[in-house]
Amino acid sequence: MHNTRCSKYYNLESKIMIKNITILGAGESGTGAALLAKNKGFYVFVSDSGKIKPLYKQQLLEANIPFEEEKHTKDIVLSSDIIIKSPGIPDKVDIMKEIHSKQIQVISEIEFASRYTTAFTIGVTGSNGKTTTTMLLYHIFKKAGLNVGMAGNIGKSFALSVLENKFDYYILEISSFQLDDIVSFRPNIAVLLNITPDHLDRYEHSFQKYIDSKFNIARNQTSHDYFIYCYDDKVIQENLRQKNIQSQKIPFSIEQEVENGGYVSENKFIINYNKFDLTMLIQELALDGKHNQYDSLAAGIASVVSKIRKEVIRESLSDFEAVEHRLEKVLRIRGVDFINDSKATNINSTWYALETVKKPIIWIVGGQDKGNDYSQLEKLVAEKVKAIVCLGKDNSKIIKSFKHLGLPMVQTTDMEEAVGICYKMSSPGDVVLLSPACASFDLFENFEDRGKKFKRAVRDL
Repeated sequence: MHNTRCSKYYNLESKIMIKNITILGAGESGTGAALLAKNKGFYVFVSDSGKIKPLYKQQLLEANIPFEEEKHTKDIVLSSDIIIKSPGIPDKVDIMKEIHSKQIQVISEIEFASRYTTAFTIGVTGSNGKTTTTMLLYHIFKKAGLNVGMAGNIGKSFALSVLENKFDYYILEISSFQLDDIVSFRPNIAVLLNITPDHLDRYEHSFQKYIDSKFNIARNQTSHDYFIYCYDDKVIQENLRQKNIQSQKIPFSIEQEVENGGYVSENKFIINYNKFDLTMLIQELALDGKHNQYDSLAAGIASVVSKIRKEVIRESLSDFEAVEHRLEKVLRIRGVDFINDSKATNINSTWYALETVKKPIIWIVGGQDKGNDYSQLEKLVAEKVKAIVCLGKDNSKIIKSFKHLGLPMVQTTDMEEAVGICYKMSSPGDVVLLSPACASFDLFENFEDRGKKFKRAVRDL
């Protein structure tokens, strides 16, 4: 099935000309990589073990890219010179084991796309806050009048954006899965917001392997680049001492003053970096909550390093609109507030949500567990939650974790039912909070689907 046409692209490590690329997975990432690879003269084959969505199938057909679905033809896949692996595919599946046994190079779509752009790049990662920080940075750069694109784990794939546009700047949201298979990817500015246990089922239940994956964002940086990180995160601090990071390190904190960085002190938001000084009142920030103070500091510092004017940064931090599905206020019905925090797919995100809400909470929690330790939420749940509504196929772990608190607990497997029960249990002045602390894939297509169905159910009350 492969032809003999050569590409002009060389694998810099092996010096061997690459002719054939197989892309595993035909979602947003894989299809974007396929289209870019075809454009650059590679012979491309796309293989997906599941059904390919009609949108992506149409894109492949229009580009005349051969593909298969619901199977992997080993003879083709294992004869590839290079594999571009979609981030959703774990290394433990059989086809990946065989690829690694044959020592075929595996790279991510982020890595591949980065080889075809000279844009100034800001990469944002962390267990929580990636989307908000990425969108906030994009908002600042757009307001500054810069030719900027936003891609990665948000919106279009990086590869498709590189194919279709000639941006001068890129703001990339990057997950740990996307960082696992980088080789030379090197953002000019790397932002590491926080590291808390997440996706441990993907990392052989090793927190250290997950930590190492996050730190990959700075692995290839040089002294000309910048590494912006949370000074308050003990995991980052401990590992930073052990990592050989060459870039210029810039900390941010909401717990103490830091030199040459950003911090919050006495109700003031301060960025003080290389004679640049920006001070705002916390109340001037568009986003509420301590977690959003971190995100705003990170975005502000990255903008300062990028030489964006103070007035633009200040205005942008003041008028940014919150991200959908992240502590999104939906409606107030008869004095009860409904908040959509479907993007909270891990314990730390839900911790921030519970910490931010100041009224009595009826909490919708549950989904596909990723090795959660719910004990971290126990204190906040005891203080703030008046009832728990479980939404998932298997709620046993949640029930076991909070049963001793003596709170009313209800099990559901349907969003409309869950919202209806919450409304019946609520009183004026309460908050119904969807903050699941789990992935959505047991009952929903993704966290967006879950959040949209929550909002629809609220509006139908």
